Amino acid sequence: MTTPQQYQAPSADDFLMGGGGAPTAKFPTAGITIGGRVTERPTVEQQRDIKTGEKKFWSDGNPMMQLVVTVQTEQRDPAIEDDDGRRRLFVKGQLKNAIADAVRMTGARGLEVGGTLAVTYTHDGTPSGPGMSPPKQYTARYTAAATAALHTPDPGTVPQQQYAPAPQQYAAPAQQHYAAPPVAAAAPMAAQPNPAVAALQAQQQAQAAAAPPPF
Repeated sequence: MTTPQQYQAPSADDFLMGGGGAPTAKFPTAGITIGGRVTERPTVEQQRDIKTGEKKFWSDGNPMMQLVVTVQTEQRDPAIEDDDGRRRLFVKGQLKNAIADAVRMTGARGLEVGGTLAVTYTHDGTPSGPGMSPPKQYTARYTAAATAALHTPDPGTVPQQQYAPAPQQYAAPAQQHYAAPPVAAAAPMAAQPNPAVAALQAQQQAQAAAAPPPF
């Protein structure tokens, strides 16, 4: 069944091409996060009554407005023909404050095409009156388009695997052992004559010299 919010006025591109706009992002239970890249310029539209679909006004007659943001999610609903994953966020009340705070934290001036927005339904608040449903409470995270682009790989290229150079192993130089040069063998000492033998030889030579020559 189509809810009143799903027949909000389409964007100019959807109107031109015959589309009815992206499906509404749904948060059935607390803890769900929906988000992705902002695919088109956000628009401001008048709120409608959920039950009747009639446009809503404040007590002073001024229209109750809301921001419509379309994000590219990874969701796919088999019940939706040609579901491309786009979802519309209808930003109002506490959700508006949460997104505004997230945008301020980045220093951006507002939501922009190419930025990434993620919204989380955290818990239920306090009903504003008897018989009223408790308002859903949200937190939001936003990344500006320029920052998101830096972290988005080019779809036409294959990421190159980075290889860290292998650490060079330090090898200690081989220890050189000092070998002392060979010592030349000492020349053998000349044999010294025995004094006793020398004296005996000298005596014999003297006696031979004194002996008369033979006849």
